[in-house]
Amino acid sequence: MSSSRIEILNEGGLRQDGRRPYELRSVAMTFSPQANADGSATMQQGLTTVSATVFGPREPKGQSRSLVQHDKAFISVEVGEAAWAQQGGSKRTRGDKRLTEVAAAIRDTFEPIVMLQLYPRTEISIYVQVLGSDGGILSTAINATTLALIDAGVAMSDYITSLSIGLHLTQPLLDLSGPEESDIPHLVVASLPATGKVTLATLETRIHVDRFEEMLDVGVEGCRILHAEMQEEVRRRTATVVERMQMGQGTTSAVGL
Repeated sequence: MSSSRIEILNEGGLRQDGRRPYELRSVAMTFSPQANADGSATMQQGLTTVSATVFGPREPKGQSRSLVQHDKAFISVEVGEAAWAQQGGSKRTRGDKRLTEVAAAIRDTFEPIVMLQLYPRTEISIYVQVLGSDGGILSTAINATTLALIDAGVAMSDYITSLSIGLHLTQPLLDLSGPEESDIPHLVVASLPATGKVTLATLETRIHVDRFEEMLDVGVEGCRILHAEMQEEVRRRTATVVERMQMGQGTTSAVGL
C-alpha cells in the first residue's frame, strides 16, 4: 500500500479532526415538511449533509406505470447533488454514474426491509439531494432515507443505519471524513440494529479477509450507536406531533363548547 498523503493518525492516536479511531462525527437530524411530500428528513454527519424526500405509497405515473407490481409496491430512487456540494470542481448531475450507483445501492438496501407487500400496485418514490459533501455520502443518504420513510409512515421491519469504515495500516477507523475516504481503503456498511444483520457492505479496495471481518464488526457496532441517536430523534418528533394533535383537539373542543 502506498504511503498516506495525509497524517491519518497523529502520535496521540487522534485523527485530523481530533476524533479517536472509533469516534463518530457530530450528527444532526431534522424533519422538515415539504409541500406534497409524505415524508422528509435531513441528515448531517460531520460536514456531509443529505436530504431525503419520500412520496407515496402512491399510484405510479408516467413511465413508472410499466414497473407496477400486482402484489407489492416498488421503490424508485433518484439522487442529485447541489452544485456547491461538489468537490474538485467536477459537476455532477442526476445521470452521473456515481450518483446512479448511490441510487441503486439505496434501492437495494431498502427493498428487503420496507414491507412492500402492504402496498400492492403502488410506487414509493425517494428523492435524495446531497447538500454538503465531506465523506460518507452513501451512508448519510441511507440514514436520511430511513428517517424520511419513518416520517412518511412507511412500514419497515427495522431501522437501517449506515456508516463508513476505513483501514489505516491495521487500525479500523469509523465514519470517515472526505480526506480519509479518499486516502485509505474503506467500506460502507448498513445494518439492522435489532439483529446486527448486514444489509449492505460495499468495498472498492482489496482488503485481507481477516481485516474485512474486523472492519465489519466495528461498522455494525457503530451502526447500533447511531441507531440510538436516530431513535431518540424519532421519539422527539413523535412527541411533538402528538402534542400538536392534542392541542388541536383541545381547540376544537373549546370551539364546540
